[in-house]
Amino acid sequence: MTTTPETEAHGPVDFVLLEFPMAGLTGRASEELIRLVEQGVIRLFDLLVVTKNEDGTVEVLELTDPGGPAESFSYFDGAQSGLLGEEEIAEAATAILPGSLAALIVYENIWAAPFVAAVRDSGGELVASTRIPAPDVMAALEALESVDAAPPVAGA
Repeated sequence: MTTTPETEAHGPVDFVLLEFPMAGLTGRASEELIRLVEQGVIRLFDLLVVTKNEDGTVEVLELTDPGGPAESFSYFDGAQSGLLGEEEIAEAATAILPGSLAALIVYENIWAAPFVAAVRDSGGELVASTRIPAPDVMAALEALESVDAAPPVAGA
């Protein structure tokens, strides 16, 4: 009898750069990120928080700084897999506006792992993948709703 090792499957791994105005920090985003981790929806690999001051200087913040702008992310202190480094910090600094705080996050969508395993066990392979930005999806759904809500055209 031949045995085959169980297919090890991981969900897709994503990188996001989130920009926040320093004046508008509420901590709500970190609360939702904690919820996603605790519910097993995602596995957090990396989280870095950086600021870009008005003069353009960039600083990587300590997540455990009491009262600091990254304090709401202190739950994730130590989330460092090594996937994020100086190059990613520099790219983030270029992308964000002065006076902003940014969170660089790498996470695995572990909710998808059973589906990935089923695809692989069936001989399937991922051929292409893309992400449609949420504003694009919302605009398309709003356009669809407006068409559905429009009164019928006479003679059509």
